[in-house]
Amino acid sequence: MNVGKTVFAQLLEFFPYYEFSKCVERYNGEYKVKSFSCLNQFLTMAFAQLTSRESLRDIETCLRAMQSKLYHIGFRGMVSRNTIANANSQRDWRIYADFALVLVKTARQLYINEDFGVRLKHMVYALDSTTIDLCLSLFPWAQFRKHKAAVKMHTLLDLRGNIPTCIWITSGKVHDVAILKLLTFEAGAYYLCDRAYIDYSELYRMHTAQAFFITRTKSNSQFRVLSSLPVKESTGVICDQLVMLIGFYAAQHYPEKLRRIHYYDKEHERYITFLTNNFTLAAVTITRLYKCRWRIELFFKWIKQHLHIKAFYGTSENAVKAQLWIAISTYVLVAIIKKRMQLDASLYTILQVLSVTLFEKSSLLQVLSDNQNCIDKEQNCNQLNLFN
Repeated sequence: MNVGKTVFAQLLEFFPYYEFSKCVERYNGEYKVKSFSCLNQFLTMAFAQLTSRESLRDIETCLRAMQSKLYHIGFRGMVSRNTIANANSQRDWRIYADFALVLVKTARQLYINEDFGVRLKHMVYALDSTTIDLCLSLFPWAQFRKHKAAVKMHTLLDLRGNIPTCIWITSGKVHDVAILKLLTFEAGAYYLCDRAYIDYSELYRMHTAQAFFITRTKSNSQFRVLSSLPVKESTGVICDQLVMLIGFYAAQHYPEKLRRIHYYDKEHERYITFLTNNFTLAAVTITRLYKCRWRIELFFKWIKQHLHIKAFYGTSENAVKAQLWIAISTYVLVAIIKKRMQLDASLYTILQVLSVTLFEKSSLLQVLSDNQNCIDKEQNCNQLNLFN
């Protein structure tokens, strides 16, 4: 007798089916599909993410072992590795990219009041990329070096809740600075980026959009000091200057004045020079904001450790992008569930519990609440505590 819902089925109560169907219809994803729908593909890949399945055969074996419980989740018929492989290679990856952005919009509304370490009313974003190495013989479309392939995941991270607001998946050859051209800047927002994103024409476009950037100067940057502002050396700030670029092309691309802050980091015993177009925040606040940029590095480290994105179930470009976008969707969906259920457990804890309880017929709230204390003790305090 089938009594109660599985944990997996309870997770899907938070799944926006209508929005997903609109994404499928937008790209005609169900064209000539008889049994294994786009929803089945998403659920299969989400199961693989949540339980860290290693291969298509691994996915097939595990799902067939739970065949009697799949019907009530939404699966129709047997799941086979060939069917999954064909779906990953042929179903348009943009279906899952658009759906991920739907979930991101929902998550950002839920986490809009989250604290990220600096009291600031404006939105703060960190921009960076991570490289995922691939085998050139299996992924020739992603050639990066002469004997190496890779894809890059360029990410704009909302620091309120560590939500990835925009993601671009490209081959490893695409330089980080090229992503600036794709961004629409939000007036009043702060964008934190490292030296790889210094393109003065794009930074000036950000400035004219009334957005603020905080970055680090390059070693060969040339400036003319206009004036110096008073500083408190006890805060680590050595100098706070208003400057103009004097390089021939740099001055043409950014004709306005900039703020240059020289800072000594006692923790790492190093000097850092920041460049920004914000002239109102205190210099020490600028340095604290830039320090928050490290959250995106921890975000990349976290998803590589806890999501299945370093090994792929297919070798085509479509299959790789579909897997990455479904992984991101799974990550954000669990974050939404955490907030809506008002769970105190970290996202790490929730994923660990879900990985071993997906097909148990227990209350989702009870499963996650009973296990959070004992698992949280194992977390490394040096890791990123997402959604806490």
